[in-house]
Amino acid sequence: MKRPDSYVQRTYRTLADESGLISSFAKVKDTDLYILADRDVSIRALELALQFRLQIEKYIERHPEFFLTLSPLPKDVLAPPIVREMLVAGNDAGVGPMAAVAGAIAEYVGMTLLREGCREVMVENGGDLFISRTEDCTVAIFAGQSPLSLKIGIKLRPEGVPIAVCTSSGTVGHSLSFGEADSVTVIAGSTALADAAATRLGNEVGRASKGDAGIKRALEVSRTIDGLSGVVVVCGEKLGAVGNVELVKLTL
Repeated sequence: MKRPDSYVQRTYRTLADESGLISSFAKVKDTDLYILADRDVSIRALELALQFRLQIEKYIERHPEFFLTLSPLPKDVLAPPIVREMLVAGNDAGVGPMAAVAGAIAEYVGMTLLREGCREVMVENGGDLFISRTEDCTVAIFAGQSPLSLKIGIKLRPEGVPIAVCTSSGTVGHSLSFGEADSVTVIAGSTALADAAATRLGNEVGRASKGDAGIKRALEVSRTIDGLSGVVVVCGEKLGAVGNVELVKLTL
């Protein structure tokens, strides 16, 4: 599937309100991190991205099905923590563990930076966000060619952090999706789970039909996945939401 130039170049990052925070970047193969923090973390973020990717890659060498399967795999208590979290997320969402890879790396990098002294951290990895802020912030929803794209956002309060906001699309991006939603955005406490659930719910839109029926199906299935705080689904001019979601109108 051909990606829009705006996605390939990640120009949506220019819309971020840095609010006095410092931008850092770390790229390792298809892991492409954009980080906002209260200090420059470029070197450390690159080290962490390499560390966590290596753990996943080494596990795949021993267990190739981890990379290939689109279905949940059993838990593995001997796996590295990031791999165990991806396995759990895949099981909870009903998808393969690699559906959680971008979110898992974002969270593990973000949580490590917090433990090492950062007070505020936002890690974005291909549209999947790990957020720990001390003030209100708003996440814009990018939904491809939908007229609602970048016109609505989700307001997040500092009382609920760290928090994850992950988006999957059947019409935009490089991630594997069998759905037709322009965007499915999931809010959860776990970034790995939010990432995996966004993939699952995006697939559900395609299994029903595009529009009202697809949105309804995705929202119904979301209620069966434990650990989700809220879900927003966009299909063309249609939008549906469920859970603890505070939507705001944007004028970007």
